[in-house]
Amino acid sequence: MASAQDTNGDGTDLVLVEEYGFTRILALNRPRQLNALSFPMGNGRAFCAGGDVAAVAHSITEGHWTFGANFFRNEFTLNYIIATYSKPQVSILHSIVMGGGAGVSIHGKFRVATEKTVFAMPETALGLFPDIGASYFLSRLPGFFGEYVGLTGVRLDGPEMLACGLATHFVPSMKLALLEESLTRVDTSDPNVICAIIDQFSQQAPVKESSAYNRLDLIEKCFSKRTVEEILSALEQEAENGAIEWITAAIQSLKKASPISLKISLRSIREGRLQGLDQCLIREYRMCCHVLRKEVSKDFFEGCRAILVDKDRNPKWEPSRLDLIDDKMVDRYFSKVDDWEDLKLPTRRGSAAASISKL
Repeated sequence: MASAQDTNGDGTDLVLVEEYGFTRILALNRPRQLNALSFPMGNGRAFCAGGDVAAVAHSITEGHWTFGANFFRNEFTLNYIIATYSKPQVSILHSIVMGGGAGVSIHGKFRVATEKTVFAMPETALGLFPDIGASYFLSRLPGFFGEYVGLTGVRLDGPEMLACGLATHFVPSMKLALLEESLTRVDTSDPNVICAIIDQFSQQAPVKESSAYNRLDLIEKCFSKRTVEEILSALEQEAENGAIEWITAAIQSLKKASPISLKISLRSIREGRLQGLDQCLIREYRMCCHVLRKEVSKDFFEGCRAILVDKDRNPKWEPSRLDLIDDKMVDRYFSKVDDWEDLKLPTRRGSAAASISKL
């Protein structure tokens, strides 16, 4: 029997589990919260809108930073288990997939997008950074598209996810019921068999003409720069050559985001290029702990207040400008946390550890 903390207010379970022979279907079930991940944990209009960071921030305000540290420890461990799990996971990314929602799906073997999928890593607008192993998968997107997605928090649709590799398949929503029914009838965990089933329902999906993905040359020209300041300057120079909608939106997003979040996010993605998923998660966990301890900035708590609690959408960042942040401040986020243990990931068998899905 589920405990009170494992259920919604109406007594329904936070995670619904169905069994069909070799297949298990797990549905996140916090529809009112857009299936935000909580300690105990979809139905509704979202696959998963991320981790319940508002609850984390509130608990720290009322108690101690270690509550949040334990939340992220559990979340990152789950991400790693999903990435190294021996059986294939099929994630149906129907509607909103953000932050922590990416963590429980992108690391899996198969990611199915639809025409209703909306993906984003919006953490820099919250005073955080793309975590859940995002420095691993963002850094492996074509060119410098990962820097663009991670720094600006831009929303990608299903065809864009498929094109850049975040999704493995595109299936029209009208075929999802048939796909799920076919998957429940399989009597094997062979990923080749699973892939063949999904292939029967998938199709190519052209990227819209206005998508930034069609201009990877400009993405590389701007987002390959060494610093956030240089990236912003390059974008502004391109904007002077003619108004391109995605460039204008990127500039606005960067100027609204937390300056310290932008700095640590860029460095995190760049380091992720040279690290395995386990190394990325361990480093990101350190970064989260420093954020929670408010050692350099309180931007995460201010972002939660402005975006999720008061919803005035007018955060007061501190430091307020990029030029007020020096290298020592950024370095602090990547250092070992005083009097706190690093993330210890479970030991996985060789075959499972080698099964991390390649984008």
